[in-house]
Amino acid sequence: MESIVFINGKVKFPITLDPGVWIFDDRKVEIDTYFDKDNVVVDELEDYTQKAAEHWQKEIREGAILPPTLKTERKFEKIKLMTGTFGIPFKPFLQNAVPEEGATEIIVTADGKELSFPIEVANEFFLGFSKEGKPLRLEEDGGPVHIYLGDGSNRDNPIKNVKSFTVK
Repeated sequence: MESIVFINGKVKFPITLDPGVWIFDDRKVEIDTYFDKDNVVVDELEDYTQKAAEHWQKEIREGAILPPTLKTERKFEKIKLMTGTFGIPFKPFLQNAVPEEGATEIIVTADGKELSFPIEVANEFFLGFSKEGKPLRLEEDGGPVHIYLGDGSNRDNPIKNVKSFTVK
């Protein structure tokens, strides 16, 4: 149970998070590049539609056989998953918990302390869950997740040993 993180308190749906499965989540981002680039908000449906249309056109032109470059690209993606350092935005999880009306802050239980953040700041949290292809472990890495503030100000010193997020 040490790798489980909770979202509870003034929420309609308390959530149990398992960072071990986030490696399969399409929302994951490499931490090394997350704070280095301008984060652009993308309409996911529009992005998906555009990529599907491009893929369909390519299959019509070239057929469905995978050329060697696509096979190499898949191999590269697999290697990146096994060696990368990843995180995921916190906002979708908080939205799914549906904070009750009047909720103004989030209490983060980490390192045996309680840290208070306005809910607007918590919406911008970025949760690190892997380092060099391995999940963050409690003893070695201060896992199961690290909290990076949205502005990246604590990039070199994230909040570690996170146990829960309590909405107040």
